Amino acid sequence: MVVIVISGPPGSGKSTVARSLSSKLSLPVLSAGSIFRKLAEELGVSVIELNKLAMEKIEIDLKIDKLIIDESRKGNLIVESHLAAWILENADLKVYLNAPLNERIKRIAKRDNISLERARVEVISREELQWRRFKVLYGVDVTDLSVFDLSFNTSKTPLEVIVNTIINSL
Repeated sequence: MVVIVISGPPGSGKSTVARSLSSKLSLPVLSAGSIFRKLAEELGVSVIELNKLAMEKIEIDLKIDKLIIDESRKGNLIVESHLAAWILENADLKVYLNAPLNERIKRIAKRDNISLERARVEVISREELQWRRFKVLYGVDVTDLSVFDLSFNTSKTPLEVIVNTIINSL
């Protein structure tokens, strides 16, 4: 019963890698980002506004974290989440993905069908809010990558190489 954590900042390729792994390993993906975006939509607020709200209302993060923890206990799961590497201590493999800021901005603009400038504002705002929130609520420094087993720059490493390296590391 394997649990793989895929972590990294917005636009780093978490969803792409998780989907590819899911296809090759026949494992479901649980995406904290998708849960967060869906919750923002249900509440009628932007992701940035929900990030701000989550600073004041810890129950927002706790609800998502509980779902991730409960599902990961069942095993056989790929968890796509910026914070999961710190809250899922018993994950079998923790993978960190990153890419240069401008590349991540382009990816977000394309994914969300928004302008590059709007994507820049959203990515930078989300990162700052998330980093602050994770530090305040969890005592986590997201720049400390020592909890990860593998790390990739997704702008320099082909998807197939990343996925095969992850599979070979299990």
